[in-house]
Order: sequence, then C-alpha cells, then structure tokens
Amino acid sequence: MPTAYSRCFDPTGARYGIPTYPWRMAPDGLATRRQLRARGLRPGGQPIAAQVMVTNRRANTPRVAFLYREDLALPVRPMTSRKWGALALAMLARRTCPQCQITYSYCLSTRYGICGLCIIAEEQRAA
Repeated sequence: MPTAYSRCFDPTGARYGIPTYPWRMAPDGLATRRQLRARGLRPGGQPIAAQVMVTNRRANTPRVAFLYREDLALPVRPMTSRKWGALALAMLARRTCPQCQITYSYCLSTRYGICGLCIIAEEQRAA
C-alpha cells in the first residue's frame, strides 16, 4: 500500500502531468496565489509551474494547490479611484436591506437577503 507521501511526490510530472509535491515540500521559488499576494505579487498570466497535493484521509480524495514561479510574478496592480468607488458601492449594497432600506454597519445574511427586523415581520405575517 503506497504512502500518502509517495502518492503526492512526482517531481518529474510523469504521473500527473506537472511536477507534484507533498504538502510543505515544494522547492524554493514556487508559491501559491495567496503566498504571491502576501508578497505583493500576482501570477501575471504565467502557466502553472507545479502543484502541491494533500490527501484527505476521510474521503481519500486529493486536494490540490497550484504553484507559480516567483521570478516570473508581476507586481499587483494598484487600486484606482474608480475601483475603490465600485468596491464602496458594492459593500453599501451588501449592508442595505432591500425591504426597509436601512443601512447597517455589517453585511446582511445572504441566506435571507434581508435584515433581522424584516425577517421577524415576515414570520409574524405568515403566522
């Protein structure tokens, strides 16, 4: 029975098509999208260089994170004033109840799409 390490270790890419490494065993110079973002970088259209694979013990299914080369990564594009404005309007829409038009200091639940007061009012009307 092969071990989890041997199933996930394929540095030549013979089994999976691209080099595959076990969790936390990727060589230096490769990073995931989140790791690139933390360093102020983005993949910039480069192809996937490798992948990190973890086997889920319960379901025995693999989880994969793609790796990109850090030397080919580009800096993150700066936010423009138009992007900041669009983001502010989107957040305002998430905080505003569509029924009573009250703007809250937190985002409303996506499950109901309305505020708690409107949920209670609808339940009372239904009863």
